[in-house]
Amino acid sequence: MSTELIENLHGVPGLDADNSLLDSTFAVPAAPPFMVARPALLARVTEGVQGPVTLVTGLAGSGKTQLLASWVDSDPVDWPIAWISVEAGDEDLPAFWTCVMEGLRRAGVAVPAVPGGTAGRAALGRLAAAIDEQPTPVVLILDGVSQLPGRDWATGLDFLLGHARQLRVVLAGRWDPPLPLYRYRLAGQLRELRTADLAFSAAETAELMASHGVELGPAEISRLLEHTEGWTAGIRLCACALQRSPDAKRMVDTISGDESTIAEYFVGEVLRSQTPEVRRFLLETSVLDTFTPELAAAVTDRTDASRLLSTLTKENAFIQPVAEGSGLYRYHRLFAELLRAQLEWSEPDEVPALHIRAAAWLAEQGRLVEAVGHAAQAGDWASAAAMVVEDYAVGRLVIEGSAGRLGGIFATMPEHVELPEAVMVRAAIAYGDRRPDRAAELLAYAGKLLAVNGSTCGDGLTLTGFLVQVLILTGGPEPERVGELVAVAETFLAVAPPERLARHPELRVLLKAAEGTALNNLGSVGPAVEALSDVAASILPGCETIRIDCLGQLALAEAYRGRLGRAETAARQALELASEAGLDRAHRPGVAEVALAWVALERYDIEATDRHLRLAQPLCGPASAAPAMLGYAIVRARRLHTRGELRSAVNTLRAAEQAVDGRIAPRWLTRETLLGQVRLLIAGGHPDHATDLLERCPDGSLPDVAVVRATLAVNRGDTRAAHDVARTVADAAGAPLPVALDAWLLLAVLAAQAEDATGAREALRRALRVAGTESHRRPVHQAWGQLRRLLRDDERLAVQLAALGAAPGAMPAGTAPAAAAEPVVVEALSKRELDVLRGMAAMLPTEEIAASLYVSVNTVKTHVRSILRKLSASRRNEAVRRARAMNLI
Repeated sequence: MSTELIENLHGVPGLDADNSLLDSTFAVPAAPPFMVARPALLARVTEGVQGPVTLVTGLAGSGKTQLLASWVDSDPVDWPIAWISVEAGDEDLPAFWTCVMEGLRRAGVAVPAVPGGTAGRAALGRLAAAIDEQPTPVVLILDGVSQLPGRDWATGLDFLLGHARQLRVVLAGRWDPPLPLYRYRLAGQLRELRTADLAFSAAETAELMASHGVELGPAEISRLLEHTEGWTAGIRLCACALQRSPDAKRMVDTISGDESTIAEYFVGEVLRSQTPEVRRFLLETSVLDTFTPELAAAVTDRTDASRLLSTLTKENAFIQPVAEGSGLYRYHRLFAELLRAQLEWSEPDEVPALHIRAAAWLAEQGRLVEAVGHAAQAGDWASAAAMVVEDYAVGRLVIEGSAGRLGGIFATMPEHVELPEAVMVRAAIAYGDRRPDRAAELLAYAGKLLAVNGSTCGDGLTLTGFLVQVLILTGGPEPERVGELVAVAETFLAVAPPERLARHPELRVLLKAAEGTALNNLGSVGPAVEALSDVAASILPGCETIRIDCLGQLALAEAYRGRLGRAETAARQALELASEAGLDRAHRPGVAEVALAWVALERYDIEATDRHLRLAQPLCGPASAAPAMLGYAIVRARRLHTRGELRSAVNTLRAAEQAVDGRIAPRWLTRETLLGQVRLLIAGGHPDHATDLLERCPDGSLPDVAVVRATLAVNRGDTRAAHDVARTVADAAGAPLPVALDAWLLLAVLAAQAEDATGAREALRRALRVAGTESHRRPVHQAWGQLRRLLRDDERLAVQLAALGAAPGAMPAGTAPAAAAEPVVVEALSKRELDVLRGMAAMLPTEEIAASLYVSVNTVKTHVRSILRKLSASRRNEAVRRARAMNLI
């Protein structure tokens, strides 16, 4: 080496005190103990060197050098390989190229001399020519290029890459070098391995632990990976720590970033290289889990937060974007733990102040949950509760309870915090946890505190009180007050800040659901159905549980009103929504299964009835809500009645009444439970007991009670009075379908008993017309024994009965068969059912129909059952014939 060149190498990395090149600069690092083989990554490096540039970047300690050293030792290619370890030092361009040329020379490349140590275009051109004279490609590995300052070396390397076709460069460092990587990517000349690629897998982690004598199960390995994020050095340091523990499995959860060996690594490799202002920035922002540059600026009171974050991210200083383009950053978990521990130790009084700054900024941005979380971490529960109240977010607490994110934060609030806002928040959470009695106590206490101490919160606190009170009254003894309070709450919402209402649309949904539930409990079924339908039709994220509850109530109410199609639709929607919401079978809406059983029994589909009753039984036990228990009992009793088990049916209803004693249930449902017992007692020959029981009914003037009284009058022989009452109900406008059907059937029975064949046929015709609108077969079936002979000479009645599909085998001999009757569609077929029907007409098997419609086989079977029901057919070919007769297909 010439004297002139040596003179240019003073203070250059890779030189010793005598200005001799250090052999270690060109030596491939030896494999450390406990090395884990990573064949997949080695293969990616081998694939990478087939092209000009391979880039390996990652966190300090992510295994970059070990990977490349292992690749060289594995001798993957029979090419010259030059290794250069770059160390920190001042930039000296000639020295850099001297190291490169020396490395290539040691690898066996005939490198030309560089006069004066210069590395101009001419010298680099000669170097490119020398490389291209090699019979095979030449690999140049530059480990630690992040240490090189400036850009001149990168400009020269880019020139060399552009002229030396045989050169393969592998660059390793903590961040991207100043080369035109974008151009290499577009040209397909760049292969990259990043931090995520270098992260250890579960199998590699287990192997490393085992090599340290630490045996961990899959669950512990998973938790360790989650905590270390696959960081190689972190896993190795954890292995060293666990190696000293007698109970490694238990210790896995206790390892954190402030563990001595891990902390020493972070301090030595990351913090020590940063300036004091950057270290301060890191400490102050460590209180944030994820953050934007704006939030970091608000917490640290710095205007250059965005620049610092960008620089730290490029340097892979254990900070990274949460997702590409999200604008959010986060620290590596272990690094964040170290920073927080350092901050807590050095400046404990500063921590709450930083959290309060974060809470204030987040609250202004409408990020309530995060703001409340920081206020809670600062111990400022007054501000945390006030944020929820003033943001009108009480609805979230009511819906989610303590299981939600907001509720979970307040679960740690000390009991001694006795502020009106805090107690009101507790009341809302208690209601969300299905503890209405506790919610009522807390609401009353919050009112007392408010009267004594007042509050700085405005309309938000008033609205919160109204909402909690409305919900408590809905399921309490005074549902009639709900309508008035809902109107007042709506007045507050009308003048509320629009941006807050936009964030919390669940408030109006909750109020409408409360109104519908209160009306339902009061017995105002029609208005209740309207309100509940409005809620069921609303599709708002986070309001699924409200919709499920309203759909269940709606299904049961519609089944009671005899609108079986609507009841079935609402019930199935409730069950589907519960499944989509991830509710397990034990938490499915019991009233929905009850409604489906109710519908199936009224249609006299015994198999479906029994199936739905079996599904509903575990959901309608003593711990369930009163509507589910009573609804189940009513359907179960009717099913027992069809089997002739009258005593068991009565006992079922009595047991349900006793079980729900004191609980709130819709008045129509409790009345139907009582009337069901009366009907059974009449049928069982106990009119006196039935009379005594009927006297308990407070709504004696209602149509359903009147028809039962008429039935009692018939039993006593007062047929005239019974006829007058039944006729009044049958002719009345707006009577529920089942009640009108019972009235017409009773009139038919009375006329038949009086040998009035004409009157009996007319009443039965009217009854079948009413029953046919929703396929109510059960009442007709139960009255069939007394009316059978009316069909003997009446073909029109036979056709109506056949269309209804009631009582298989009930048609008398000589009447027209169902196939010859004029087909009637009781309920319109949906578009998808018509598609399935066309497949049936083409005689396609179920599997082919499912494949052609891109649905499951079970879905097709469900549609087939619905088609058979709607067309009153028992078989597919019969349904196809009827559909063709009606020009449906």
